Amino acid sequence: MERREFLAKSCVAGMASLGGGVLLAQEGSDAAKRLPNESEIAYRSRLARLRARQAAARAAEAVVQVAGYYELRRYEIETEAQKAGLDKYLSGAAIPAWNRLGVKPVGVFYPAEGLSPVYVLLPHRTVVAFATLPQKADEDKEYLLNGADFINAPADKPAYKTVEVQLMVAFQSMPQLETPVDAPGRIFQLRIYESPSEKTGLKKIEMFDTAELAIFRKVGLHPVFFGRTLAGTKMPNLTYMLAFKDMEESKANWKTFGADPEWKELRSRPEYADKAILRDKGITNLYLKPASYSQI
Repeated sequence: MERREFLAKSCVAGMASLGGGVLLAQEGSDAAKRLPNESEIAYRSRLARLRARQAAARAAEAVVQVAGYYELRRYEIETEAQKAGLDKYLSGAAIPAWNRLGVKPVGVFYPAEGLSPVYVLLPHRTVVAFATLPQKADEDKEYLLNGADFINAPADKPAYKTVEVQLMVAFQSMPQLETPVDAPGRIFQLRIYESPSEKTGLKKIEMFDTAELAIFRKVGLHPVFFGRTLAGTKMPNLTYMLAFKDMEESKANWKTFGADPEWKELRSRPEYADKAILRDKGITNLYLKPASYSQI
């Protein structure tokens, strides 16, 4: 389904939900009861369809909201000295300055193993806010003073090897960043799904927007953000991040997800088959740990 058609149908569903919300709620209440002579499979399938319609209605309501934007920076560093310098710059200069400019919370994440890359996640209200952030930060005297070593690093002692920037727009069903887990040992999972075309990429987003994200929440795959990449590498792609209190919770909840009847019914639909909407070997899966000063 093309994006224009998808949004149009979502808006229609949203208008219908606004006009008949009580009816929908009553339908949900009745549907929660198993019908006489209804098999377990038929009951679960019917319940999954109802929840998908309810999720679509919630997504349609979110269409009228102004979606947020996410900037994901990927710093390649080569030495412990560069890591220490990046940490000093982010914690002592950049993040305080960004916060003063309304960019918060800011997440900083290390790879679960190894030194590099370091990921920095910044939420933006608008594309203009994203585009003007460097200039506004450079007008902040405190930022320039506290970040001088990093900002003015000489060519023979660079502050980092490379940095890549990815700009995303939030999904309509999750228009804002969330911080669902604050456990001291929390971990994060960053996943990137590459599609073979813009059309198939939008189909995968539709799958999340109308049903899959709701299943994630139900089984404890705690979302931090979901974004469609507007500029960056590996396009077209969608990128999302999950949070867990520890690796054990991640493993247990992914197992629950894999066995969930609603998920099984959703993935069985031909239009949502991985081979139809995802590029071969097009899934990136990374586990990350937060920096001590990360705000996420």
